[in-house]
Amino acid sequence: MDVAMADSTPDQQPNAVEEQTKVQALYVRGRNCLLLRADFSPLFVDYYLHLMQHGLRNEETEDTVLKKLLAYFTLHLVSRPWQEYHAWTFNVRTPRLANYFVSGSSMTEDVVGRAFREDVREPEQSMLFAQNIVRGKEPQTSVIPLPESDAESWVQTYYRQSEQRIARAFDLGNDHFALITAQPDADHDWLTELTAEDVRCIDTTEQVKVLETRRFVFRCGCTVEKILPVVQAMKHDFADILSEQGYLEASCPRCGALYRLTADMFQ
Repeated sequence: MDVAMADSTPDQQPNAVEEQTKVQALYVRGRNCLLLRADFSPLFVDYYLHLMQHGLRNEETEDTVLKKLLAYFTLHLVSRPWQEYHAWTFNVRTPRLANYFVSGSSMTEDVVGRAFREDVREPEQSMLFAQNIVRGKEPQTSVIPLPESDAESWVQTYYRQSEQRIARAFDLGNDHFALITAQPDADHDWLTELTAEDVRCIDTTEQVKVLETRRFVFRCGCTVEKILPVVQAMKHDFADILSEQGYLEASCPRCGALYRLTADMFQ
């Protein structure tokens, strides 16, 4: 049973960690573009530790796509104001039918995500549901048709349709990723023709200035203490299940962690 908690922003504060993914935001002078880049090895280690801790496993196809989406989503967060919370939900048909969910905020310095393959509705066209939440304001939601392509094309389509500007997403290999977005008066021809090799050597071919660095970990913050009140609020009678097997299983919709809720917890 999935517990519907995905629409609320996390309220936990970041814990002290030694290894974080450090995202650099750089301004490319003369091109009027913002370059965001990072080595995501530390964040991916957190992701795999999370899977191991909760006995979860993604198949290779979904694992590869989810890691790319976590990387590009994190880079996107650094392009946005600090106080925002973002969530992206992908319902896609390629490379095969699946749902992907990623969310996070610079305020809590964390991102989280999961992949679904069971009970996924097949859409007529792949879709992205993007949500932006700022405390005290109404959430902003965009619904964006996606090409039957790859994670890079999905992110670039999001920017073109929702942000109304050009962006390029690059997998640079060895867990390094980059996102370059057009700013006012950007050199669109240069941005459109960029290759991954161009991005790898951009420090020597272009004038770049570091604007800021933000740090992220893969972390959800869900606990049995947070899951239990949500299950209780459903007002379902779980007595038969609890009597038969002695516990009720509930999964976090943000990260997929499974929790066993026993009868004494409900009391």
